[in-house]
Amino acid sequence: MAQSIPPNTSPKLPMKTIFKMMRGWCIVAALGLTAVAQEAPKNGFIRLANGVGPGVGLLTMEVEGKSVNDTGYKVGDVTGGISLPPGNCTVRFSREGIKEGMTRVNVLPNETTTLIPFAEMVPATDEVPAHWEMRILKLKQKDPQEERTATFVSVSKRPEIKVEMRDPEGNWTSIYVKRLATSQAPILYPRGYVPLKTAEGDLVSIPISSPGTYVVLLYDDGEGKVQSLSFRDRKFVSAD
Repeated sequence: MAQSIPPNTSPKLPMKTIFKMMRGWCIVAALGLTAVAQEAPKNGFIRLANGVGPGVGLLTMEVEGKSVNDTGYKVGDVTGGISLPPGNCTVRFSREGIKEGMTRVNVLPNETTTLIPFAEMVPATDEVPAHWEMRILKLKQKDPQEERTATFVSVSKRPEIKVEMRDPEGNWTSIYVKRLATSQAPILYPRGYVPLKTAEGDLVSIPISSPGTYVVLLYDDGEGKVQSLSFRDRKFVSAD
């Protein structure tokens, strides 16, 4: 007959068995800690907004020596966030007829740095003739200030551009945008398209949807006329 176990008691385990169980628990705990320690940090992002008007062909972009898009980019193209591991990286831009440009970006987790390459004419010297060189403007993110904000930034050769933005009542507000700087104005449209214009004519309207910062980049096209492109950023941005 099998021996019965008294109520409220458990069978005793041999000490050897207990030591094996404890060792197994320690191994599982150690593996769990290792997995947490080795978990990859959250990526950051860079975005391209192409403002390079002069030159021939398409713009190429390389990150740490590797091409981001073999097809290249047209002037006015804007990418989504290009995911990269946190840390410093080198980004190069080139287009035929322009001296290439390079910048270092400190990629931060869950943050997006917008890179705006543009061309600048360098005057001739005794040693070198006049030529185009690539310049790169960075936009850094900050905490949002308004529910919907238009942030204007200019890489045009003009020292200042007057942009007019219409509100839902049909009134026009003037925003003065200095070269390589940002200017902000609240957007009163909850959604739809916000008309823009300069003295030279209409710009591309801003498509409005959810809250955020709507960046409007002013740049010169191949003929030197001011054009615009826009994209939404979840945060407020400023020129760096």
